[in-house]
Amino acid sequence: MNQNRTAKNELAEALKAKFSKSKIALFADYKGLTAMQADDLRKRIRATDAEVQVLKNNVARLVTNEGALGEDAKNLMAGIVGPTLVAFGYKDFTTTAKVFHKFSLENEAIKLKDSLMDGKLLKVADVEALATLPSREVLLSMVLATMLAPITSFVRLVDAVAKKKESEGGAAEAPAAAETPSS
Repeated sequence: MNQNRTAKNELAEALKAKFSKSKIALFADYKGLTAMQADDLRKRIRATDAEVQVLKNNVARLVTNEGALGEDAKNLMAGIVGPTLVAFGYKDFTTTAKVFHKFSLENEAIKLKDSLMDGKLLKVADVEALATLPSREVLLSMVLATMLAPITSFVRLVDAVAKKKESEGGAAEAPAAAETPSS
């Protein structure tokens, strides 16, 4: 019995470290997921610098009940029932959410649950919204385009004024040259 308790404590510490290290923890019910599908999910998630783990609900409650992960984590784990897996995203949480969400759409066995991002509760709708955001590169290009729009407009305006003056100046010089008598 003591050995079982020691093993649970070790699992709890490892799980606590993963929760603390991760930027996002996506929860899902995986009832009916085949071993091949689970391997496919792990492979896809691993490509995003994340990992998938089957969650032992009692061990997870043990970790969250001490309060180190915050009140949202504690409340979330109190409501988690049934077979649950969690994807821990360590770097780009949007990419992890996109891959996980896409996999859940392709495989009916995966049902998204409320999740955690930086220790705060994410409802299923929030996870889906996060997964449908454009990529980081697209968002940065949108911000850059927005920042450059006024400058681009100003440059075009200055160029148009310069061309207009040039054409007015060139047209005004031509009649003046025609009016001068040649001797």
